[in-house]
Amino acid sequence: MINVTLETFETEVVAASMTTPVLVDFWAPWCGPCKTLGPVLEKLEVAYAGRFKLVKIDSDQEQQLAAMFGIRSIPTCVLMMNGQPVDGFMGAQPEGQLRAFLDKHLPSAAEIQAEEQEDEAQEALASGDTEGALEALQQAVLTDPANDEARFDYVKLLLQQGREDDAKVAFAPVIAKAAGSRRLGALKAWMDALDFVTASAYGADAEAQFDARIAANKRDFEARFGRARWLMARQRWTDAMDELLEILMRDKSWNEDAARKAYVSILEIIEPPKAKVAEGQIPPEDPVLASYRRRLSSVVLS
Repeated sequence: MINVTLETFETEVVAASMTTPVLVDFWAPWCGPCKTLGPVLEKLEVAYAGRFKLVKIDSDQEQQLAAMFGIRSIPTCVLMMNGQPVDGFMGAQPEGQLRAFLDKHLPSAAEIQAEEQEDEAQEALASGDTEGALEALQQAVLTDPANDEARFDYVKLLLQQGREDDAKVAFAPVIAKAAGSRRLGALKAWMDALDFVTASAYGADAEAQFDARIAANKRDFEARFGRARWLMARQRWTDAMDELLEILMRDKSWNEDAARKAYVSILEIIEPPKAKVAEGQIPPEDPVLASYRRRLSSVVLS
């Protein structure tokens, strides 16, 4: 619990709420219900073990802050997330209602643990420890099975390492969601490309066979799309997008927009993990990714 003033409000409340929800308790020393509510909130801050931060503002001493939030009676609590108030309540509440209020908004302990494991995985990857990253991501998925971001990163890394069977097992619980999720749909497109290559009659000289068909007929879109999927299976992402662009430049809507959908899937796959940056800074975009995004827009909008 922290006592906040006008001078510390920006740091302790607004900036802090960008990473951790902040519960602001407006109170005053003379307020009886405040004396009842305060200890319960402090107990919950300890019990929730970092899932939220509690700050107190003396509404008598900090009238400008009280006016900013339109405080009409105390105690009043306001929950801040990402720099903005998202909910609140007035009056002393029993512990059960306070827990229900907090649980409605706060990430679960499992979600927080899974996020920490994701961060651990990215650090492992940055240091070249692929096995360590896989282990951390697997734990993140086990900790929070509903965390599709962790599952995406886990399945993606398995596919990058050529562990297709393991990737399919990890992807199975969310396969039904792939049609409605761009990121999960991208993984399915990648696995479909791998299955296409496995099931096709093309042998070791598949690329040469595709090239021969395309040389004979530049509008052989089946060959171009097959070549793009073959390139996807081999993780030759920019080559695959170049081939898909050849289709889009000639027929944007071919095969129910298949080329554009595959192109967008590749963009999702090659997008690097979201890096943590200082508040107010915009992370630099990968130049290759930016270039291929522009090329797609140019072709689709032309």
